[in-house]
Amino acid sequence: MRSTRLAVLDLARGLAVVAMAIYHFSWDLSWFAYVDWPVAQGTGWRIFAASIADSFLFLAGISLDFAHHTGIRWQAFWRRLGVIVAAAAAVSAVTYFTFGDTFVRFGILHSIALSSLIALPFTRLPVVFAVLAAALVFSLPFWAASPAFDGQVWLWTGLGTPGFASVDYVPLAPWAGVTLAGVAVSKIFRKLGLWQRLSGLTFSHRPGRLTRFLGRHSLPVYLLHQPLLYGLVWTAAQVGPEMDRSAIAFVRNCTASCQGTTATPDICQAACGCTLDYLKADGIWEKLLAEPENQSLRNQMSNRYSQCLADPEWQAPVN
Repeated sequence: MRSTRLAVLDLARGLAVVAMAIYHFSWDLSWFAYVDWPVAQGTGWRIFAASIADSFLFLAGISLDFAHHTGIRWQAFWRRLGVIVAAAAAVSAVTYFTFGDTFVRFGILHSIALSSLIALPFTRLPVVFAVLAAALVFSLPFWAASPAFDGQVWLWTGLGTPGFASVDYVPLAPWAGVTLAGVAVSKIFRKLGLWQRLSGLTFSHRPGRLTRFLGRHSLPVYLLHQPLLYGLVWTAAQVGPEMDRSAIAFVRNCTASCQGTTATPDICQAACGCTLDYLKADGIWEKLLAEPENQSLRNQMSNRYSQCLADPEWQAPVN
């Protein structure tokens, strides 16, 4: 049976693609210290990133139900799954060579692949089963988390401490619950006749056509947009004025951490700048860049940070 595309779903997927590009471009600008936005640490940015991942996983569940609710189309399913798995492997490989140990071990594409496998049987079951399965997966972190799931082997579960930092991490729990929720909502919409009503929306104006085009080709856009955006910002960094990006990032991250204390933002920024001045003046900065995990150097940094926080007007000696 041939599936029918709904313009509203292509539009929703296209809007998610646009939001994703905005987030990644902001991340790139922050990574290269062109802006001081706390893209990696800020609560608002984290919520934005999570909402984008939610959108893709939720729409994956809806699409899964659309394609298989009258009967599982195995050939089409395995073909789509194979493409997603290959794309996920490519993302892991590229980010490994780009970001080293913070590469994507289990990101959004890995999660969509696993979630699709889990959610597929529920496309053929009554809606109540999809609702209960979604609730179960959402609840897993609250009662099934255990040190037994710590480490790399079980990182895909989301039930332990993986022990690594990653530029993208979207594990089974609770994210597969979003795909199951998408299956459930699709079934409910079908029972209420909402999909039939929404099929009349075409979004045929130019912005709508462009957004729907992005939605229809979301996977290649996903794979290509970040290398393109990152490459543009990297090129600008190479040809533009020289900047001490490590120092800028240090002050930015230090200030973000400091603002969780009782100090005011102005004092935090002054104290972090003061700490950086001291580290450079005493020759610690270059050593810390070369050995970021050296505990002795980190202790010296912490001591000077405490001194600067107590007296943010203190100035490090100039060599």
